[in-house]
Amino acid sequence: MLNINSITETITMIQKEKLDIRTITMGISLLDCQDTDGNKSRQKIYEKINKYGENLVKVGEELEQEFGIPIINKRIAVTPISLVAGSSMDEDYIEYGKVLDRAAQEVGVNFIGGFSALVHKGYTKGDEILIKSIPHVLKETERVCASVNVGSTKAGINMKAVKEMGEIIKKTAILTQNRDSIGCAKLVVFANSVEDNPFMAGAYHGVGEPEAVINVGVSGPGVVKSAIEKLKGNSIDMVAETIKRTAFKITRAGQLIGNEASKRLGIPFGILDLSLAPTPDIGDSVARILEEIGLESCGAHGTTAALALLNDAVKKGGIMASSHVGGLSGAFIPVSEDEGMIEAVKIGSLTFDKLEAMTSVCSVGLDMIAIPGDTPATTISGIIADEAAIGVINNKTTAVRIIPVIGKDIGDKAIFGGLLGYAPIMGVNKFSCKDFINRLGRIPAPVHSFKN
Repeated sequence: MLNINSITETITMIQKEKLDIRTITMGISLLDCQDTDGNKSRQKIYEKINKYGENLVKVGEELEQEFGIPIINKRIAVTPISLVAGSSMDEDYIEYGKVLDRAAQEVGVNFIGGFSALVHKGYTKGDEILIKSIPHVLKETERVCASVNVGSTKAGINMKAVKEMGEIIKKTAILTQNRDSIGCAKLVVFANSVEDNPFMAGAYHGVGEPEAVINVGVSGPGVVKSAIEKLKGNSIDMVAETIKRTAFKITRAGQLIGNEASKRLGIPFGILDLSLAPTPDIGDSVARILEEIGLESCGAHGTTAALALLNDAVKKGGIMASSHVGGLSGAFIPVSEDEGMIEAVKIGSLTFDKLEAMTSVCSVGLDMIAIPGDTPATTISGIIADEAAIGVINNKTTAVRIIPVIGKDIGDKAIFGGLLGYAPIMGVNKFSCKDFINRLGRIPAPVHSFKN
């Protein structure tokens, strides 16, 4: 039952602690848009996105007004375009990227995900064409997000794809260098990617998903930090229990919005992603939660353990509040999108290597990290390989969203704006991994993947 304390608590969460619904993301299957004629395929795509997505933004805004909970983003995810465009005769998929961008603009969403390929075990012809098209698509569109899955626990790691993605990221950086290489902020390289992720830039609508679906991402780092602030001197057990209870409350808000959006749009509710996703705003930082647990600064020894505690407690609280928790669900640690992470990098407590260690227990991986623009493509590939290995061996999703900012070096900063924020340029290891990356082939699946 609702009581005055519950109502007051919820109002405080929204007004003072930055509780929000980070995104309502509509997944749309485009499998029936395949056609050997690329023009016909793209027309089908445009019409279908408009048909399903025409009321998404309107409904989101209505729910904001009625329930008083900010809904920051309304987005769309589609079937990986490498699958949809594979039957066409096109030699590149730039026009597919442009039609996605046009459809996203028409329905009013800020991002559309799904310019994607799944190559963890090998390439199809469509995969090869799509991957080569990524830099130009990200240069020529505003709202399109791209992702490539290069590894999985069942398949191992496709090192040819790892090598190529280092080159693709570098080329994307060069083509968008007039905006601090922002194209790379819309490109994610995954291991163990999930089919129902509502967060960008890695969202796509998996082949196991229904015709259309509503997935919701809810976020409240400020709410969690505020709850822990009341626990000065209490044990770690109490911290974990408090995070768990707080995550339950946050998740219930997301469940309410998801159910209502589903009912009004006439599209089934899929999953609730209960990830703590920060923003550049003060008071909305995952790093500050870790510091409230007891670290002088994020990156100090103990940071990985504190993050593991946070991630686990968030998941335990969330799965009690919703029967359909999915996506990534946990804690994100993007540098440019978290003011506490930015500060930790500035003062030197948070290094690239420490971030990599933290990704072994966080929800995604190396996220929104700016590095020197002269970083070799093979070094970027090495970073991808390391992160993929963490995901494959630990049977979890990991990803790399890294931005080699052309013309900038350590001590400079890259400015992306909006939710993407800004990032100090972080140094990477100067020693080469070129010979390792150039071996190509496939790193075999780990022995514990054989469970049948």
